Amino acid sequence: MRRSIYRTMVSTSNGKIGRGQGRVNGSRSNGRDGERIGMGEFWPVPDVLGYLAGRWRVERSVRDLASGDEGRFEGTTVFGSLEGGGLLHEESGTFVWQGVSRPAERTLRYLPGPSRGTAEVRFADGRPFHDLDLTTGRHVTDHPCSADLYRGEFTVLDADHWRTVWRVRGPAKDLVLTTDYTREA
Repeated sequence: MRRSIYRTMVSTSNGKIGRGQGRVNGSRSNGRDGERIGMGEFWPVPDVLGYLAGRWRVERSVRDLASGDEGRFEGTTVFGSLEGGGLLHEESGTFVWQGVSRPAERTLRYLPGPSRGTAEVRFADGRPFHDLDLTTGRHVTDHPCSADLYRGEFTVLDADHWRTVWRVRGPAKDLVLTTDYTREA
């Protein structure tokens, strides 16, 4: 299992605070003079579209809880300007399922919500997908799809890392999709 690594403020052997890599007692830096954010705390986002804009490295695990099968997606997501306001989310990469590798892509539209920390997420064809409110750094949302229910949890870890976990349940589905996003320079 891949261990997430975040930039943190760590104490050096001489007792001074310095920049390092890794987790210290489950905490990470919030970027403000070495203050710590403990486990279970999130990075509030006052401007969701401003935060998401740019290019992100994507790593997604897909687990079928019924069969035990596991898959993996690796690629990039680009949040670019959308004519009329908002962001166009274009994801592309490679999905491996049961040993078979294939190209995969998707497009979403992130439209401005009622406040700067919120967005309305739509499919490429304009159909509603879900709402998104990252003002607290965490958001849970549902998307009913035919007989299935998709429940998504979005967590912002810091200025350059965020995660989604989608739990999908239905008559023929029992999945967990966990996606880690890392901002590319």
